[in-house]
Amino acid sequence: MDFSVPTTASSFSRDAMAVANTRVDWKETPEAHVFIADLPRLRKEDLKIDLVEKNTLQISGERHKEQEEKTDQWHHVERSSGWFMRQFRLPENVNVDDIFAKLENGVLTVNAPKTQPDAANGGDIKSIDIGNA
Repeated sequence: MDFSVPTTASSFSRDAMAVANTRVDWKETPEAHVFIADLPRLRKEDLKIDLVEKNTLQISGERHKEQEEKTDQWHHVERSSGWFMRQFRLPENVNVDDIFAKLENGVLTVNAPKTQPDAANGGDIKSIDIGNA
């Protein structure tokens, strides 16, 4: 049996899968929307986080291929490399000015704090004065 790494077409397919295989969890807490992505082998220099059109969170980056030597013989390849991008439309209750991110041990966490309801108006309730007829 031949376990060598397949040719360019398969390599392209594996690289394209990097986009589809970048999995991101999104949870909502009382204080924020939190996005968590496992991004092994990536450094913060490999990542870009943008706010697009004021309400879309875009996480993108590139996983670089491992340096190959002519004497290397690969028997099995599952880790993908290549460019990836994920986008999430943020809810209206996100304070876009205070979004922050951290990368620790290959895990990216993006924290999108919620806006604070206006306590003087009872949260989402706005009182309307009744005028004289």
